[in-house]
Amino acid sequence: MSNDLEKLRFPIGKYKIEPFQEQDYAMLIDQLEALPVMVRAAVAGLTDEQLDTPYREGGWTLRQVVHHLPDSHLNAYMRFKLALTEDNPVIKPYEEGLWAECTEAKYGALNDSLDLLDSLHRRWVAFLRTLKPEDFLRKYYHPAQDKNYVLSSVLSMYVWHGKHHLAHITETKKANGWK
Repeated sequence: MSNDLEKLRFPIGKYKIEPFQEQDYAMLIDQLEALPVMVRAAVAGLTDEQLDTPYREGGWTLRQVVHHLPDSHLNAYMRFKLALTEDNPVIKPYEEGLWAECTEAKYGALNDSLDLLDSLHRRWVAFLRTLKPEDFLRKYYHPAQDKNYVLSSVLSMYVWHGKHHLAHITETKKANGWK
């Protein structure tokens, strides 16, 4: 894969699992809390034509990216709740690419997804702020990846995920000279 294509796919770089300490959790939660406002600001004023522009050849449109964020983060929120209330639960994977091809994700207005992202993140952040440090060490099992995930890593992964897709929007705007 060329460096240019790699930069378009991963504008902030690929996710790297990093060791996080207890004192990092509040900072990560604050970053999750800030995402909906940043996404809303990034798409403010974009036309339908701009929203229907893919961030790279063969990639999702900006509209699909926005609709994907609450879809993905809702699944993450549920996985956190499952991991906190069950002993190493098996989560239900979903086909994010197929979800992004659903009619409402390809063509729907953004307001419902932006509102859902706002509401979901308020609820998720409120939940996360109630967790004790040892709760972030709980796990769930992802059967499609045959892997256990520790919540502290999942938290950092979803912070990255939000920034990753936000950068798809902001970098596409920059590349096209859109304000």
